[in-house]
Amino acid sequence: MTVASIMTKKVFKVKMDDTIGTIREIFENVKFHHLLVVEGRQLVGVISDRDVLKAISPFIGTLSEHTYDLATLNRKAHQIMAHKPITVHKSTSIKIAASVLLNNNISCLPIVSPEDDIEGIVTWKDILGYYVGRSKE
Repeated sequence: MTVASIMTKKVFKVKMDDTIGTIREIFENVKFHHLLVVEGRQLVGVISDRDVLKAISPFIGTLSEHTYDLATLNRKAHQIMAHKPITVHKSTSIKIAASVLLNNNISCLPIVSPEDDIEGIVTWKDILGYYVGRSKE
């Protein structure tokens, strides 16, 4: 069985200069946990919702909020993204994809074509769901 059978084809992309504020809004409005960072059509990075949480001030939206806390929302995607993301092709077996995730301590794999076009994404949850017999929703 290959990752093509479990990957999510709909992905959200952001540009390198999109702000963390914009990225945070995307995460709040969609149920994805990873965004792909592109420059033109080329994949250059991955941002997880955890990356955003680590990058912004915990005081945003509280009585302790200051101007410099809000300034963290103006940082750019390229400042917090994982550079040079590890990718696989849709013909990669699920077992190999699971090994790649574990061996590299990452939570998602962008799926690219042989021409490096983005085709989807597979996460550790997709793989775990496959192994416990849960179909994609």
